[in-house]
Amino acid sequence: MPNSKITGVGMYVPEQVVTNKDLSKLMDTTDEWIIERTGIKERRFFKEGEDTVSKMGANAAEQALLRAGKKPEDVDFIVFATLSSDYNFPGSGVLMQRKLPFRQIGALDVRAQCSGFIYALSVADQYIKSGTYKTVLVVGSEVQSNVFELSDRGRNMAVIFGDGAGAVVLEATDEKDKGILGTKLHSDGRFAEELYLEHPGSRRKQRYSPDMIEKGELLPYMNGKLVFMNAIKYFPEVIREVLTESNLKETDLDLLIPHQANARITAAVQKEMNLPDSKVVSNIHKYGNTTAASIPIALCEAWQEGRIKEGDLICMAGFGSGFMWASALIRW
Repeated sequence: MPNSKITGVGMYVPEQVVTNKDLSKLMDTTDEWIIERTGIKERRFFKEGEDTVSKMGANAAEQALLRAGKKPEDVDFIVFATLSSDYNFPGSGVLMQRKLPFRQIGALDVRAQCSGFIYALSVADQYIKSGTYKTVLVVGSEVQSNVFELSDRGRNMAVIFGDGAGAVVLEATDEKDKGILGTKLHSDGRFAEELYLEHPGSRRKQRYSPDMIEKGELLPYMNGKLVFMNAIKYFPEVIREVLTESNLKETDLDLLIPHQANARITAAVQKEMNLPDSKVVSNIHKYGNTTAASIPIALCEAWQEGRIKEGDLICMAGFGSGFMWASALIRW
């Protein structure tokens, strides 16, 4: 049975940089307030008519394919993670598929929010290990800046999120000690409404109405305190779980790449696992929380900065809406 190995990484972020100072002109907030609570200094917002979830994903994918020495026609399957698809349907996977000269390959969308990239990576890993496909493109892409209200009412969530995309090329390899060593996926739907966007959904006869807009029911909701408490609990658990399965310990890790949810969450996990700064990737100060795109963007930047070397043991982990959490352990 082959293993699956990441052979190329790529990322794309929109050109428009939005600072905390920019947001303070639109709502009652300050640079200091945002940094203290989230660690974010700036984020990227998409440009209408130029950036879309599928196009950003295609830009990141092109970079990953180039670095892997592959062409679009070499790809056997696409797994696309996003909560902000270009359309309600079809998914963004097929929209990206038509942007590059892919063959008529399958494209699967994954909706697992902040854990979406890990879920997508796990799906791709199983396709390769089963022998179904040899080369799979895994993408995480989000446009979120237009779902929040840039006002006092929407402030608590609007300051956190940004737009961007990341991608990896996953290929079959006969190297038994390289590639994805394991993945762990979890969920607890009891807390689904503690971080969610209810409308427009299919539960009501009217999916949206002027009354919903007036009441703010088309805005996302987050119970920040509960999310924080669960994140700092389940992040270390799922990291240790995937390490234990491979008979490894946190001291064996060369790099931890967590979902960039909040700098305070990352700091709490780092402290719990007793990891030095050199072993933890944090770039939330530049991009904010880009949900399914945050882990592949962080992975790509770490690789570009020379923080990832051949043979390194890397763990990626995410926690978010659902509640859903997941981890992936990789020998580079």
